[in-house]
Amino acid sequence: MTDIAASAIALTKTYGSGDTQVHALREVSVEFARGEFTAIMGPSGSGKSTLMHCLAGLDSATSGTVTIGDTELTDLTDKQMTGLRRDRIGFVFQSFNLVPTLTALENITLPLDIAGRTPDKEWLDTVVSKLGIGDRLDHRPSELSGGQQQRVACARALAGRPDIVFGDEPTGNLDSRSSGEVLSILRAAADDFDQTVVIVTHDPRAASYADRVVFLADGAVIDQLANPTAETVLDRMKQLETV
Repeated sequence: MTDIAASAIALTKTYGSGDTQVHALREVSVEFARGEFTAIMGPSGSGKSTLMHCLAGLDSATSGTVTIGDTELTDLTDKQMTGLRRDRIGFVFQSFNLVPTLTALENITLPLDIAGRTPDKEWLDTVVSKLGIGDRLDHRPSELSGGQQQRVACARALAGRPDIVFGDEPTGNLDSRSSGEVLSILRAAADDFDQTVVIVTHDPRAASYADRVVFLADGAVIDQLANPTAETVLDRMKQLETV
């Protein structure tokens, strides 16, 4: 197995044509190491969400290649892509995306149930314990706080032991305390579970939990920052906006 969990090579994404053509990504090349927590940042319209959606197989690029582990996404059929997203990728969204009629536990195991896979009980117990939601498993989403709902969403993303977990503004709808809890969980996923975590965020504090920040502007990677702090990230963002 490679030590690279995901990569993009010369990734280009354009919308429209002629005078109305928009270049969302311009030959982006970036790698994400196994067990690494990366934050993707940039001004509004920089292409960060488009990059994540292409990496996760939710959108297709105009040109270039995306690889998850040793699997190149370009040539996969729709069925193969669905299987890859289900079995090897976890998602945490800003809006939680929980099914309101299911309990927390049923939401956590739903992707596995759909795939016909039996949850690994020991692993599931470990994830639930780490997330501190063991006493909330029989509650429905309406009976949980926002932070608890997002922790359930994190558990769902981790339950199938995916190769990589993507988070699209995973703390965007949370207060600062809940936000810190969820980011600590994603940090622990990398440190304790050797998961690869990639989040899109606009929040320097959220980015400070990562090992590395990748900065995009106008659809291109223009900078990277290792061992970020909220202050160094904020300074770099200010420089980008000035440029």
